[in-house]
Formats: sequence, structure tokens, C-alpha cells
Amino acid sequence: MRKKKLCLSRLLPVIAALLVLVMFRTVFILGYVPTNSMKPTLEAGSLILGVRIKGSFEVGDVVIFCHGGNLFVKRIAAVGGNVVMHNGINMSVPEGSYYMLGDNADDSYDSRYWDEPFVPVTTVVAKVWLPIGGR
Repeated sequence: MRKKKLCLSRLLPVIAALLVLVMFRTVFILGYVPTNSMKPTLEAGSLILGVRIKGSFEVGDVVIFCHGGNLFVKRIAAVGGNVVMHNGINMSVPEGSYYMLGDNADDSYDSRYWDEPFVPVTTVVAKVWLPIGGR
């Protein structure tokens, strides 16, 4: 009987570690905010916890997405069907896409500066759920 308890006590941390690993590969994402582009919502140096959810996002949601091979964290400013002013031209956001802006307009590389300003919904990785801390 003692051997079974000993074996279980050694296996429990391994099972817990595997469970955490699986959760961060499928449900959560831990990120780092390197710039002030989302200040004051997210300070440079902040850690963020995102939830990998799929579905519809709304204007105002802060999301993590892939653009040009990099991960960004920005706020959804417009969704498919909305009209935005982009470089002095009214443009309609295509269905299934978003127009992204940083909260700190003076220090944010976002849809306003990209050749292709619309972010497909398929490139959204997660919705930011919780800022964990800053510098």
C-alpha cells in the first residue's frame, strides 16, 4: 500500500504540469506588452493573460492577433460593415475583418499605418482577459 501512495505522490506534480501545459497551448496565452501603444490600458512591460476563444468580437474588445508575422495587442475599433476614415478616405471594413487601433494614438503602430489595414478574424489568437502586471 505504501508503494502506491509514494508512486501517486510523484505522479501528481507531473500530471499537474502536463495539465497546465495543455491549458496554455489550447485555452490560454500569456503575453508581454513591449510598447506603450495600449497605454493607459496596458503599460509597457505588462504581462497579459488572453483566452483563446473563437467567435464574434465586438468594438472595444482588446485582442491578440497576428499581423505581418508578429503578434500584436490592440483594441477593435471597427468590425465588418463599419465605415472608417483611413488616410483621408472613407473605407468599409470587409465582413470577417477588423480595424485595429492602439489606445495611445501617438505611439501605436496599428491599422492606420498598414498597407492592408484590415485584420481577418482568422488571425485573432485570443481576447485579452487580464493584465497581470507592469514594470
